[in-house]
Amino acid sequence: GKRRRFSSFVLADSETDSEDSDILVRKVFAKRHCVVIEDESSQEQQPGKTCPADSDPANRKQEVLAKLKELAKQRATRTSCSSENCEDSNDEIEEEPFCHVPLTPTEGSETDCDSMKDFIVDDEKEDDDDNTEHEKSEQQQEELNTSYSELLAYHIPHLSHCSLYVHFQRIVKAFLINAIDDTFLSSLYDGTRQKKYAQDMLLSLRYLDDRCIQPRLENLISRSRWKERYKERVDCYPDVRIILKNPANKSCQACELNRYCKFNVLLFGKLYNSRTLEADDFMSDDKQVLKVGVVCADRTRVYHNLKHFKYKLYVDCSSITKLDGVRDEPVKDTVKRLFSQLEETEWIQKRCNDLEEYMYDADSFQEEK
Repeated sequence: GKRRRFSSFVLADSETDSEDSDILVRKVFAKRHCVVIEDESSQEQQPGKTCPADSDPANRKQEVLAKLKELAKQRATRTSCSSENCEDSNDEIEEEPFCHVPLTPTEGSETDCDSMKDFIVDDEKEDDDDNTEHEKSEQQQEELNTSYSELLAYHIPHLSHCSLYVHFQRIVKAFLINAIDDTFLSSLYDGTRQKKYAQDMLLSLRYLDDRCIQPRLENLISRSRWKERYKERVDCYPDVRIILKNPANKSCQACELNRYCKFNVLLFGKLYNSRTLEADDFMSDDKQVLKVGVVCADRTRVYHNLKHFKYKLYVDCSSITKLDGVRDEPVKDTVKRLFSQLEETEWIQKRCNDLEEYMYDADSFQEEK
């Protein structure tokens, strides 16, 4: 049969219409387009036009856009049709034609409502859908981050995140063990010990060196005018005393610039291995006294505190094990007991606070001009 043509129209109730007429005449606002579905079978043949409430909220906007495009295409096709294909051409008026809808009032209202629901989206529902999608995306991102962290900790344990205090606890345990068995640290670094607790301790020792201490030492040196000879002396001696002496305008022995020097830097102590922390008795009584200015004296204090912090911590742990009066006890039990005592007295927390203070001093130290 001929294809119907539906164009924009304005309908008005007419007093001349017969009460027995089968034609439904409705009042429609101007400049609106009527979307007509002829019978119920046409809806069944279009499974793509489902109610937005039944669709997935994530795909709602895409479906509505697709339907709007389809509607625009149908309208363009119908507009291009010639006037001879329209059955009601004789009833046209000068401005806009009447469109006769051969449906019962019940069918017409329901069909029109269903068809318009496909293209009208309530603003509040859109906001709710946007909020729901945002919450879902945040939840998915959080789950992904958690899974990534777990995979990272499993496959690349040295990149996993732990707090500074957790690392510090492991280091104290390692030092307590090495104070009883002086081969423990060397076996960690040479890879002999492969158990998880040992690998965790090695991870924490490297974290202390590579993340906490060494970058700050390099920053202190790069922002100073110290000579390499003075830096080597500070690196070699684990003990230092900075003493106020008679001031004098002379060359600072740290930067070799003319300064108002009023401090003597006394360096002493045994040389030691930076990994195993084993002390070397060679020239154990050697001392160095250097005259420096105010800024170089302050920088020496900050640099020396960080440089030799690990060794000083190990010396303290060794002293604790020597003062312990319990004998003939397994190393594991001794370390567990001493570690518990140190935690109860908050000794570990205090030393960790000292480290944080030294790190802060290094980060905030002024650049030498």
